[in-house]
Amino acid sequence: MRVGELYRQKIAVSVKDGVAKNSSTFVVSFHGISCAKMDSLRKDLKRKKADVLVAKTSVADIAFKEARYQPLAGCLGGQMAFILSNSDASEISKILVKFARDCEGFVLKGMLLDGNMLDPDTIKALSVLPPRNVLLAQALGTMQAPLTRFMGALNAKTRDFCFLLKQLSEKKGGN
Repeated sequence: MRVGELYRQKIAVSVKDGVAKNSSTFVVSFHGISCAKMDSLRKDLKRKKADVLVAKTSVADIAFKEARYQPLAGCLGGQMAFILSNSDASEISKILVKFARDCEGFVLKGMLLDGNMLDPDTIKALSVLPPRNVLLAQALGTMQAPLTRFMGALNAKTRDFCFLLKQLSEKKGGN
């Protein structure tokens, strides 16, 4: 085996393992973007615990077909990068959508989120969502609201009853 083939196999294995071990995989295409801008993107993504992996299209195609990720194989073409992460996908998508808006040669191709393929429009919609912990807090608040109102109504009736008892007591000459 030649050195080039070993290198391609190693990259294919790292792509396949990266997709398998992470909950979200973004596929992006980039062309004509400076190294400084790409480094800036890598740093922003690293802060959110996401890794950027650049691989040749042919190598990634082989890795995806071996790993049975056919939908991702359909997104490949040109200079490709894969953003792999187990952190909040909406946070990563915010960074990528903003970068795509600022850099003309950066295009979102697709995303694999927990085994489901998402198109670029869905990724943009995901970027508008608040972070996961905020969504959970909102859901909890929505579930608690009826109980909170019910408890308020019960407290109001108890308070009214105590006020009536006090008025009766004062009317009868008591304290």
